[in-house]
Amino acid sequence: MEKKIRVLVAKPGLDGHDRGAKVVARALRDAGFEVIYTGLRQTPEQIAEAALQEDVNVVAMSILSGAHGHLFPKVVNLVREKGMDDVLIIGGGVIPDSDIPALKEAGIAEVFTPGTPTTDVVKFIKEHVKL
Repeated sequence: MEKKIRVLVAKPGLDGHDRGAKVVARALRDAGFEVIYTGLRQTPEQIAEAALQEDVNVVAMSILSGAHGHLFPKVVNLVREKGMDDVLIIGGGVIPDSDIPALKEAGIAEVFTPGTPTTDVVKFIKEHVKL
């Protein structure tokens, strides 16, 4: 049986809107990935613990609130502290282009903004996760 890429889709912070995250989760599932969706209003600690418990290859976070500069790096640090150095961490949502370099410097492998085709997300994950 072929091993599938496991992706945790997470909504950190106080966002109350998850339509985009659900669209991405469905696209990833349709591409053959195993997808675990954590639901709304997750703390960085909850996301890191879920990534560990679910033994995922990818953490994909979506945010609209503007707190990405604080929450995304915190998740990266917590995931790495748990010894998951091989987990790909990506982000998406309403993120100004000017904030993307700092997020990448903090350990976010790629940032996908509104309008990005879901096929681009799938392709990026397939190119960067080796099972």
